[in-house]
Amino acid sequence: MHGSAVSAPVGVGILQRPYVLVTVGACALVFLAAFESLAVTTIMPVVSRELGGAGLYALAFAGPLATGVIGMVGAGNWSDRRGPVGPLLASVAVFALGLLVAGTAGTMWAVVAGRLVQGLGGGAMTVALYVVVARVYPAVLHPKIFAAFSAAWVIPSLVGPFAAGLVAQLASWHWVFLGVVVLVLPALAMLLPALRGVRSGNANGNGNANGNGADAAGGQVPWALGRLAWAALAALAVLGLNLSSRLPVAGPLVAGAAVVIALLAVRPLVPRGTLTARRGLPSVILIRGLVAAGFFGAEVYLPYLLVERYAFSPTFAGLTLTGGALAWAAASGVQSRLGGRLGSPAAVRFGSVMVLLAIALALVTTAFGWPAAVAIAGWVLAGGGMGLAYPRLSVMTLALSTPDTEGFNSSAMSISDSLGGALALAATGIVFTASTTTAASFAGVFVLTAVIAAVAVAIAPRVAH
Repeated sequence: MHGSAVSAPVGVGILQRPYVLVTVGACALVFLAAFESLAVTTIMPVVSRELGGAGLYALAFAGPLATGVIGMVGAGNWSDRRGPVGPLLASVAVFALGLLVAGTAGTMWAVVAGRLVQGLGGGAMTVALYVVVARVYPAVLHPKIFAAFSAAWVIPSLVGPFAAGLVAQLASWHWVFLGVVVLVLPALAMLLPALRGVRSGNANGNGNANGNGADAAGGQVPWALGRLAWAALAALAVLGLNLSSRLPVAGPLVAGAAVVIALLAVRPLVPRGTLTARRGLPSVILIRGLVAAGFFGAEVYLPYLLVERYAFSPTFAGLTLTGGALAWAAASGVQSRLGGRLGSPAAVRFGSVMVLLAIALALVTTAFGWPAAVAIAGWVLAGGGMGLAYPRLSVMTLALSTPDTEGFNSSAMSISDSLGGALALAATGIVFTASTTTAASFAGVFVLTAVIAAVAVAIAPRVAH
């Protein structure tokens, strides 16, 4: 049973009292993260070309996902100690600081540094928002609020990629980062009133970030410094994997060691049995990482492919992301309206298959020189798959949580999400730079991500408890 103690009055929705302020504030932050993600993915080929940073392209995406793991663990622990308000406010501040660093950067290394800071804040923000959902909304409203989170990507998907490309062409890519910072203040202003009265998780000694309940004395949950250390080690391993391609002799050895270390470090951060796909919650957490790895590992290279192979401008290359994001929001809304008529395990299976088919279309487009429209249309299919699977994975995670494991399980889900994407991006970066031709580079990326998506399809049936 879900651990939420709140119950919804009959007929009350997420945009009605007493939930409307929390809904608007939380969706504003999701909007902010969505705009940043889509905008930066659109302009990164321009940034890489201008700063001569092709060798750091993958790291610019994998780095923030890696440092996000640290933020997720810290936010989960902090939320279980004191509630989600403190970590949410701190995470927004760190997120904005990272954008400022990247927006004022003059070298690719400085851009990467800003992205690392931004990832730390973004990861913490994700977990804090999930705990807010668990503490405020009853279980019956969870599918609707997670659908609203997906829908919050609609507006930035419509204007984000196009606006980012336009700003980069007419002014400078620096303003894409700095412009997102401006959105922090109104988002935070909307959220602050909603945070009043959000309960902490330890009023009765409940809530442990490691998922084992309160301590024996019923006191406050301690800081999980050991888990923070494991998170830092996992992040360092991902960064090491990214940089291994720059070591011509020892590179393969470093890459292999980094993968092993990352997998060992993540074990204490997720439920037991996650890495072996144990049925139920462990497989839910694992599928989240695999689907994210396949989808995001391929997505960041689609605008790059359109710019390099098909001579698209950054503005129109970003429209690929718009189509995928719109499909994501639409499919999320569909699964919300279907409710129990579409079981969560079935939604996850269908979504995983759709992502695999979309990556396969990108691969054959690259390999056989098919029109760019094939890959673009395929990515609409991928977005639809994510819209089906992601909200249901979130619902299942909270449904299998209790009050004292909400922070831990929300953190574990987000860690799997980010670490899966980070490892995939690191691996695709190695494949991309190792290939001798542009066509082979993109084909190698899509082959790898297709394999990852195929593993997700194979494991998807195990999410049913």
